[in-house]
Amino acid sequence: TRSDLAETIQRDMANVTVPITQLNANGKAVPLLGFGTAEYPFGSSDNVKEHLLDAIRLGYRHFDSAALYLSEQPLGEAVAEALELGLVNSREELFITTKLWCSDAHGDRVVPALQRSLKNLGLEHVDLYLVHWPVCAKAGEYELSVKKEDLLPFSYESVWKAMEECHKLGLAQSIGVSNFSCKKLEKLLSIAEIPPAVNQVEMNPLWQQQKLRQFCKEKGIHITAYSPLGAKGTLWGTNRVMESVGLQEIAKAKGKTLAQVCLRWAHEQGVSVLVKSFNTERMKENLDIFHWSLSPDELDKISQIPQKKGFPGLEFVSPDGPYKSIEELWDGEI
Repeated sequence: TRSDLAETIQRDMANVTVPITQLNANGKAVPLLGFGTAEYPFGSSDNVKEHLLDAIRLGYRHFDSAALYLSEQPLGEAVAEALELGLVNSREELFITTKLWCSDAHGDRVVPALQRSLKNLGLEHVDLYLVHWPVCAKAGEYELSVKKEDLLPFSYESVWKAMEECHKLGLAQSIGVSNFSCKKLEKLLSIAEIPPAVNQVEMNPLWQQQKLRQFCKEKGIHITAYSPLGAKGTLWGTNRVMESVGLQEIAKAKGKTLAQVCLRWAHEQGVSVLVKSFNTERMKENLDIFHWSLSPDELDKISQIPQKKGFPGLEFVSPDGPYKSIEELWDGEI
């Protein structure tokens, strides 16, 4: 039964502690392995709350949500239940991120959007609030394939000022962005009173983001990696990571799964990494990346893998929109 499973999980995993790193000055420490809640199609799974509770039992403390994913409510319910069951002693043991969708990326919609997210989550504040994309769309719809005619210019000044307001109001302990190129970060930094604490981007051995990581390191921006295994089976995913022969060889020689090799590689790059699986065995496996390491030779092999971005974001490119090409969306960085 589920409760027997729950007890076994807790007994097995009682000693799993995920390392943490401090976000910039006013931020809280973020666990370097987080649990993603985006399943595709969004909102398509039953029992999301139960899966999230299992993740908490296993030792996950960092949860990544977004208005777009329709996962804020089940995450909020899981947090409330975890507190009730004593799986965590206080809300502050958890690190909760959510994101502003493009249709709310308007100066006057940012604070209300976060207030709505907090209501869904049943929380007074999030630990991190991110601008999901450097994209603005007509107010209203929450869908990944934004209608091309709804794309509007993204106002750095008004959106970021409102994000800063979220922080000042105590609704978000830290604020940051997602899917921003170096050039877009430069632009944001030039107008920001509070610099972004985080840039959450696609990153895995087939899209290593060396230039962006170097830039963010110099600017004190922490990187969180999404799609560390390629996000197979999603709209934004690819099978290429899981099918990489080079990675398969390393995993076999190491006696690890390919997923563990990818997650360990990302961990060794000093980023936090988000992994999403609702399968309990894989949830456990994905946590088992802290007590071994990749050899210099293995790291060297990984560094030589040909690079190709999995999710170019074509949805946001339109001849009549603000980004007329992939080059404009990513500033030639892909």
